[in-house]
Amino acid sequence: MNYYSLNRKAPNTSFKNAVIKGLAPDKGLYFPEQITPLPQSFFENIDELSYSEIAFEAIKQFVSPDIPEPILKTIIEETLSFDFPVVKLSEQISTLELFHGPTMAFKDVGARFMARCLGYFNRDNTNEVTVLVATSGDTGGAVANGFLGVKGVNVVILYPSGKVSDIQEKQLTTLGKNITALEVNGTFDDCQAMVKRAFLDDALTSKMQLTSANSINVARWLPQLFYFMFAYKQLHNTYKNIVFSVPSGNFGNVCAGMMAQQLDLPIQHFIASNNANNVVTNYLKTKDYTPKPSVQTISNAMDVGDPSNFIRIQEIYNNDFKTLQDHLSSYSFTDAETKAALKDIYNTYNYVADPHGAVGYLGSKAHLKHNPDAHCVFLETAHPTKFLDVVEDTIGEKQSLPPQIQAVMHKTKVATAISTYNDLKAFLLK
Repeated sequence: MNYYSLNRKAPNTSFKNAVIKGLAPDKGLYFPEQITPLPQSFFENIDELSYSEIAFEAIKQFVSPDIPEPILKTIIEETLSFDFPVVKLSEQISTLELFHGPTMAFKDVGARFMARCLGYFNRDNTNEVTVLVATSGDTGGAVANGFLGVKGVNVVILYPSGKVSDIQEKQLTTLGKNITALEVNGTFDDCQAMVKRAFLDDALTSKMQLTSANSINVARWLPQLFYFMFAYKQLHNTYKNIVFSVPSGNFGNVCAGMMAQQLDLPIQHFIASNNANNVVTNYLKTKDYTPKPSVQTISNAMDVGDPSNFIRIQEIYNNDFKTLQDHLSSYSFTDAETKAALKDIYNTYNYVADPHGAVGYLGSKAHLKHNPDAHCVFLETAHPTKFLDVVEDTIGEKQSLPPQIQAVMHKTKVATAISTYNDLKAFLLK
């Protein structure tokens, strides 16, 4: 499989090179040259397949021939070392729990998959690769854990000061070894802008090999399509009109779901559930796409004012606005509505959600008002104890900490404060 830049001003390249480079030379995101749907027999027999077998069939066309099939199977087995259960709340609503990995966030799969791909590509290379990544919350911890100790790879994580939860901050600032955290005086958008600028700075790229582990990287983004297939396997015998409500910030996750749809997964519609950062919600109403500065919310991993992956979504639907509207709805919710949803989920279903999942739940409820025959699956993207203060204060119940969270609670934060791109550049050159 080769990949092309969505800016269409750079040469097409291999999966390996797309992973190592992260971003195309013309600043564009990489996208696969073709998508071959899976045979109908795959979906007819999906009940007989393990998660690893499903993942292998779904991803192999996108990484071949750069990763041999036996290596790919090992990478997948190591990546999917935890469960992805669907929890039914009612006849109309379920939740897909994506927080059973080492950092208790959905990004564990993409980070672990990419780390193992990059480790394979770098196995005989004496030159080090620097993974530069911006995080609005969960990406940093997942990338730090996924890449910890990977040979020949250094990881530098930029996060916005005061805008991630205490546990999220501990997960990305306490590992040491080949992981470095930079605490940025600014927003996630500032962090992301610095990362993108670094990739295009010849003074840096001439001296070091930079790549990204944000969802702009194809190896971080594509494995997320597994989730939708895993949920379909668990639900398709009971429900026929399955709709996914995806809490959306940088739009990598819902975009991956749409890639699963392109592989012929029989899902007709997606919901992008937004917090107050509602660029896409507004676009689908007005046809006016206007990025704007992000605002801080209690669902902080979605605090993105200029979502990188939306251009991939437009590409999937051939930049046709009507086709996009047919496949994607979007709703935006306030922090007050999110807290009310946390209470509603707890009081009605005795289920503890996190703020991002609560936004997904609200998107499900909004969709069901006009589509009562659907079964909506909202993605629970992070464990509620990662947002302990908000969750406990809202539902009025103390929460016990899982082992993954307990392991970092009392570790000492180590981070370097920066304010400008020049600070980042000086740090990397040093």
